[in-house]
Amino acid sequence: MTIDLANPDLYTTDARFGMWDEYIRSDAKVWSEPGFSPSGFWSVFSHRDVSAVLSPKAPFTSEYGMMIGFDAEHPDNSGGRMLVVSEGNWHSVLKRLIGPFLSRLRAPELRSVLQREVQEIVERLRTEDSTDIALSVGPRLPAAIVCEVIGVPLSEREQLIELTNHAFGGEESSFDKMTPAEAHTEILFYFHELIERRQREPGPDLVSALLADGRLTTEDVLINCDNVLIGGNETTRHSITGAFHALHAFPGALDALHADPDLMDRAVEEVVRWTSPAAHVLRVATEDCEIGGQEIHKGQPVVAWLSAANRDERLFPDPHRFVPDRAANRHLGFGNGPHHCLGAALARLELRELLRQLTAEVRAVNLRGEATWMRSNLVQGYSRLEVSLYWR
Repeated sequence: MTIDLANPDLYTTDARFGMWDEYIRSDAKVWSEPGFSPSGFWSVFSHRDVSAVLSPKAPFTSEYGMMIGFDAEHPDNSGGRMLVVSEGNWHSVLKRLIGPFLSRLRAPELRSVLQREVQEIVERLRTEDSTDIALSVGPRLPAAIVCEVIGVPLSEREQLIELTNHAFGGEESSFDKMTPAEAHTEILFYFHELIERRQREPGPDLVSALLADGRLTTEDVLINCDNVLIGGNETTRHSITGAFHALHAFPGALDALHADPDLMDRAVEEVVRWTSPAAHVLRVATEDCEIGGQEIHKGQPVVAWLSAANRDERLFPDPHRFVPDRAANRHLGFGNGPHHCLGAALARLELRELLRQLTAEVRAVNLRGEATWMRSNLVQGYSRLEVSLYWR
């Protein structure tokens, strides 16, 4: 079976869910010929196969890159240096340095920032007849938290939020002020300046901690701050937007959470599963191996479709339904194995606080027009989600 699954046009409608259903039921392993990706790649979809590729003991590496387009012959220049595309001892070093800034240990420090940001979002929503959540709500909360962690001054956050929108907005015509590459270059210039400032005036932030360690070059600090910015913004923003989508599509969820706030933690996991904003991760085989009966040769890239695995009906009964009290929710929304998302704890806190305040004050979410998906094979996200809210 061959199809170029790198084609971003495949992911602009809900048709992807039917495609994934077919692949999962048949335990398909799909080969995509060179096209959008220079050398072609294998794809796996079922929860079992995706988990097998991402297992700590699996003969795969992320050091050539972690998304479609990279492979052994076309490696990511950050491979072996940036957290998300490193392995072994260096990966452990980076996890120990970056992890504490993204863990629950920092929750008390970030909780007041988080509550204030959510409160401001809710208050603004109250004043508007309708709001494009994808544009004005989704990006705000994670950006505020990530900027707090990195040490971006309050006065500079709007600039960084806009640049990340441009840099990682997929092939979106709405981001026409600059190309994604130009926006990403601007982000890197910004981090260069921030690093120079922190070298002169250290603070209690991630940039200062990375600089103080002594094992990282300034270039290493730069690319890992970029990694944290992308990881913290680009997935959580679409989970936040998708939470509004789910509350519209399954209106009983709001009432269920309002009646029983103890369901909140389960609901957070269900938001991550149902939205699954990280669409795929890529790995390259380090030896000849087999996944679900399919032979994979050393050096071949394999794409694990997380968003498909999270709709596998063998693990998630009625998988396309948002079930706020879903039990035993073994989703892969934060990945699996050694590269399980370090920011998962913060993402959960952000979603929990948002759901807590929404369910306390909102009785219904009504979609105005159609949800518009991004044209992207990497991020399962929204370019538009216009809603009206009805208050308790």
